[in-house]
Amino acid sequence: MATVDCEGKTTREINREVHRLIEAGAREITLLNPRARHNLAVAILRPVRIRIEGSVGYYCAGMIDGPTVEIQGSAGWGVAECMMDGTVIVEGNAGNGAGASIRGGTVVIRGDAAARAGISMKGGCLIIQGNAGYMTGFMAQKGTIIILGDADEALADSMYEAEVFIAGQIAELGNDAVIHEPSPAELAALRATLDRFALAVPRPLKKVVAGRKLWNFDKKDFELWKQAL
Repeated sequence: MATVDCEGKTTREINREVHRLIEAGAREITLLNPRARHNLAVAILRPVRIRIEGSVGYYCAGMIDGPTVEIQGSAGWGVAECMMDGTVIVEGNAGNGAGASIRGGTVVIRGDAAARAGISMKGGCLIIQGNAGYMTGFMAQKGTIIILGDADEALADSMYEAEVFIAGQIAELGNDAVIHEPSPAELAALRATLDRFALAVPRPLKKVVAGRKLWNFDKKDFELWKQAL
């Protein structure tokens, strides 16, 4: 396994070294002493494994396509933003916008996620083992969000075809969000997904989807549109 010690290096120098090691054939890389630097392990397009020994700052593992990135700490804003494919696991908590705009792959937050997790998702899966902040799933277009704890206000606000499954309490549904009963097939698929990360469902899951009243404007839904805008 290759190792990069971040001590004394700039973010650009660290990322250059990671990319150089990958081009040289390394398939497992450990980053030591990250000290919450921003933008670590971004734009990795190979199926390598990167283990970061500590907390990271903003936008870690952004714009990746294929790697597995394990963060042995917490992450700042925008972890895994715009991920195309791969796996990102945060052992601690995550700041605002975790998994924002991802198109594929899986993001696992083993702690809590702050506001707007999964905002504008276009595919993939975001798993939050702890609690989710306000506006989780805001304007998500596709993909799946699984919350094993509670969710703050405006869950699934103005969502399109994405789905949210939650085991805990919902402080308040967002505009146009409605609760459905998950099917047995959906529950089986969710358990299989969670088993990959040794996660158990603590309570029965509820499914939250769009009520579709905001998909096309209708004068009779004018008050709902005013709230959403």
